[in-house]
Amino acid sequence: MSNKSASVWTSIRFWRRSAAWVTATAVVLLMWLTFDTVKQISMGSDEDLKKGIRKRIPAPTVINYHIDYKFSKKRGHEVPVIGQKEPFFGKEWSPKEAAALLHKGKLTFQAKACIDCHTALGNGAYYAPDLTKAWLDPKWNNGTMTAMIGKKTKEEAMAEFLMHPDKYPTHGRMMPNLHITKDEAIALVAFLKHMSSIDTNGFPRNFSINAKRLKGGTNAH
Repeated sequence: MSNKSASVWTSIRFWRRSAAWVTATAVVLLMWLTFDTVKQISMGSDEDLKKGIRKRIPAPTVINYHIDYKFSKKRGHEVPVIGQKEPFFGKEWSPKEAAALLHKGKLTFQAKACIDCHTALGNGAYYAPDLTKAWLDPKWNNGTMTAMIGKKTKEEAMAEFLMHPDKYPTHGRMMPNLHITKDEAIALVAFLKHMSSIDTNGFPRNFSINAKRLKGGTNAH
């Protein structure tokens, strides 16, 4: 009988132990990633905004603040920047009012099947412009669309456009009239403004650069 030792690579006991350790490590890693993800996607509070604490998903009351989008050298892409308070449809919305408005806006967005044509947060179609950062589109911020529609504020102009898109042919692929009511339009604009404040790790990529290239057209509807 040979006294030659068997290789560890042929040992069933070794592979069983290795499989157990790998499985245990993977479970622990997945649990950590799950808790970290939940933390990252949890919506912030109104108090966070007041204290200047920036969460990836700000509280609904972020609609009461000026929102910008700037390049971060540290992160290597654009990030939302929450500024000073500004009126939204002529008022400051309470946490309860803002939450209800965003909820209505989300339901309207779903009921009108907006993602059948548009993309939002990476979901939807590519027939019409991406709406993830629509609130920040230069055409709505440089006064062009506001002046064309004849409203004093950007949010009022956006709401009017949503109610009567067929009156304002701003794109080769015209948005159809979906018979959106005034209340629905206001809620949709709030939903779009809140969505623009979400830290999406720079998605869509090069938004500001691409938007500048489209100054001759629009990326707003």
